[in-house]
Amino acid sequence: MSPTFSGKGKESGTARVLGSGTSGVAELLIFHPVDTIAKRLMSNKAKVSTQGLSAIIFREQAAAPLGRKILSLFPGLGYAAGYKVSQRIYKFGGQPWFNDIITRHYKSSFTNTFGERKGKMMMQATAGSLTGIGEVVLLPLDALKIKRQVNPEAFRGRGALRIFREEGTTLYRGWGWTMARNAPGSFALFGASAVTKDYVLGISDYSKATWAQNFVASIAGAVASITVAAPLDTIKTRIQNANFEHKTSGVTVIKDLLREEGATALFKGLTPKILVVGPKLVFSYTIAQSLIPWFANYV
Repeated sequence: MSPTFSGKGKESGTARVLGSGTSGVAELLIFHPVDTIAKRLMSNKAKVSTQGLSAIIFREQAAAPLGRKILSLFPGLGYAAGYKVSQRIYKFGGQPWFNDIITRHYKSSFTNTFGERKGKMMMQATAGSLTGIGEVVLLPLDALKIKRQVNPEAFRGRGALRIFREEGTTLYRGWGWTMARNAPGSFALFGASAVTKDYVLGISDYSKATWAQNFVASIAGAVASITVAAPLDTIKTRIQNANFEHKTSGVTVIKDLLREEGATALFKGLTPKILVVGPKLVFSYTIAQSLIPWFANYV
């Protein structure tokens, strides 16, 4: 869910970037370990058992003290920071921007097709979908983050600049599957949030929702988004976490996954992601909403 901004010059410029960017940093530090666990579960091709769960999650640190175990859940933090902060700035500002364009140029079409009430929700969802598709530009940072989380040997001591220079377009591997995942996922996120606010909570002006109402709507939207996008997210993750020199197509990944692990493997890692998406979105939403006006007093 995107925060709603007043449209004032200060709040739509530097303050908006600083506020949303800071919320991304705070979210990263708290939720990056859970994301690492989800990615490792999705990348695991063996049958998961209670006894082997620790080895899958903590890997070589499975028998280490608790402190080292926790630190092992922060691989690729630098890449994750670049990706998460950029993503939050883009997502918090992108969806309202796309919604403004749709409202300005295509509102009558949506209203004539879906009616006034449903048309507004469809515009929110469509704007979210367009925003999600555009996130493909951040794919290299996402790919590096995932590799550091699940396949660190792919780096072989190389730094970020060297990897960008040597790998080039390889870092965009899985871009089609990323867009295919983001389009319905973001549509469901913003659409379900709008539906919850309108039909369940009875809010006609979404910008006037209270913190508690935003909490409920964000959980509904996030659960819908994660569930819809889960199969494609699993495929994208496995394409990205392979070694740089091994190009694996999405079709091959699907065939191998269905043959060796069954259809339910498409939803690996879904439970831990669903368990955190509600607090995660509410947290980043609240931080952004609090910091943007604060930064507007100084910049």
